[in-house]
Amino acid sequence: MEAENPRTVAPASEAALRAQFDTLAAMAEDLAGHFAPGPLLERILRHTLELLDCDSGSICTVDEASGTYRKDVDLGVGCQSGTTFPLDEGVTGEVVRARSTVLFDEYGQVRGGHIQGADRDLLHATIGVPIRWNDAIIGAVVVFSREAGRRFTSEEASLVERFAAHAGIAITNARLHAIAAERSQEAAVASERERVVRDVHDTVGRGLADILLRLDEAERRLAVGEPAGEALAQARRAARSALSETQRTVLGLGPEQLDGRSLSEAIALELAWAESAAGLSTRLVVVGEPGALAPETVRQLFRIVQESLTNVVEHASAHRVRVGLVYGEREVTALIEDDGRGFDVTGLSRPPNRPLRGLGLQGLAARAEHLGGSVHVESTPQWGTRVRAELPVAALSPEPDRSRWRLLIVHPIPLIRSGLVRSLALAEPDIQVVAEVGDAEAAMEAFDLLRPDVVLSALDLPHVDGTQLTSHLRAVDDEVRVVLLIGSIADDRLIGAAGVGAAGFVELSAEPASIARAVVAAARGDLLLSPEILSRFSISLTGGPEPLTAREREVRTLVEQGITDKAIAAELHLSVKTVEKHVGALLRKTGAANRTALAGLASGRR
Repeated sequence: MEAENPRTVAPASEAALRAQFDTLAAMAEDLAGHFAPGPLLERILRHTLELLDCDSGSICTVDEASGTYRKDVDLGVGCQSGTTFPLDEGVTGEVVRARSTVLFDEYGQVRGGHIQGADRDLLHATIGVPIRWNDAIIGAVVVFSREAGRRFTSEEASLVERFAAHAGIAITNARLHAIAAERSQEAAVASERERVVRDVHDTVGRGLADILLRLDEAERRLAVGEPAGEALAQARRAARSALSETQRTVLGLGPEQLDGRSLSEAIALELAWAESAAGLSTRLVVVGEPGALAPETVRQLFRIVQESLTNVVEHASAHRVRVGLVYGEREVTALIEDDGRGFDVTGLSRPPNRPLRGLGLQGLAARAEHLGGSVHVESTPQWGTRVRAELPVAALSPEPDRSRWRLLIVHPIPLIRSGLVRSLALAEPDIQVVAEVGDAEAAMEAFDLLRPDVVLSALDLPHVDGTQLTSHLRAVDDEVRVVLLIGSIADDRLIGAAGVGAAGFVELSAEPASIARAVVAAARGDLLLSPEILSRFSISLTGGPEPLTAREREVRTLVEQGITDKAIAAELHLSVKTVEKHVGALLRKTGAANRTALAGLASGRR
């Protein structure tokens, strides 16, 4: 049975802690850049058993949808690697049922245990730890002890959970690598891969939005006692349409709406969808004489209008939307206007005269620029949004040998760096990772040697954080684009990072496609921020100077005395990382460029 109360344990010795650290570090270095799941998981399990002084265990991958799990690695007992079992059996089944770590004093307490005979009698204390990824259980690490009377401690459980986290990264990276390899084989030419990345994202996003709107309507009707059959039928039709449209996109057939129809007729169908999906009042205005447009111009202009309407339906809370088509001698222009809630980009345009492109809008710009055109976005809170796309009548041919965006990745964890390399290669073929390093010092050296287009850096780095790294890089080259990987939009350091010139922020938990969009937007000179981060910036930028907290005032006093972060941490009984965050907040709130400048401000006060 699962242990309910953690047992009290003595602190680990310094030598034991050093052994754990060395083993974890060695494992991370060994696994970085390798993506065959079998050897990865076997190494993780062997390291786990070594530190727990055990010789038997297994790592399984879980498929909750099918109700099964597979033993990928099995060491010491059983020899059942490659065997699949139902999720109501074994230690892994217990882990999935509990959704957490389980502890058994004897293996015999495990329901449906698979180890039988003499081996079963030799197994005593047993621990099972879930392997998680994005809040889902994708596997389990199981360790057996042959020592009679031994009980696994809560400290040992925490150690196994660390290895389970590495296993989660290994499994996910392996899956991403497999997907990337498969797609790479299927892509005959680079242009095909680029088309798939761009178009599938737009098509799937629109399809899902349509389905969710229909389901919301069904839920609303059920809540007031009205029949929901028609809304559910519409959701099914929307799902079939989304599947069909995605298949057409992958096969390169273009939007179904353009089959045998003119551009204005296809846009009229999209407006009818917006009316049906969100109850919008719509209008289509055509100005000028429609001439012969290049097929790629028609296709891309329709996609721009389609995605703009999807954004209106999903995000704008609008009542009316109008689309205008203006045919000129050399250009064709599409205008999409809504009366929705809009968004505020005051103070965030960079550089001057370049409009800010928020999350999702960068894709519209990429489509237009692909053909030598442009997209401009104007928006005011509560006064709606206006998108203007201008494309040449005779589309330019994209250059097949255009250089890729050169990217430098900075993150202290090798496995995460490797995962970013692989997932970005899958999400955006035009991104070329030129180097990946673990700290700010190495980043400065790599930047000086390689001069990448974009630096993608963790906000949390040893010694010098991402905000300080951004400041140092921009002191060397004020054209450098730095995108910061953040843990939370609530981090106080984001405003300071924006103040020293960070080009964008993206959460580390974001999908690879979102991270790729942020990198491409930065490379193009745009600022890509999610609505949540935009909202946070708007509040901070309009709320006046931020007061210091009581703790920040304490930290400031010690910083001004020239005391190191480590000494401040000891003085205030805080962790060094917490002190570093307080120092970063002080620099941001006071406007000081560094600790020396902060001390100078103190002298000025005196």
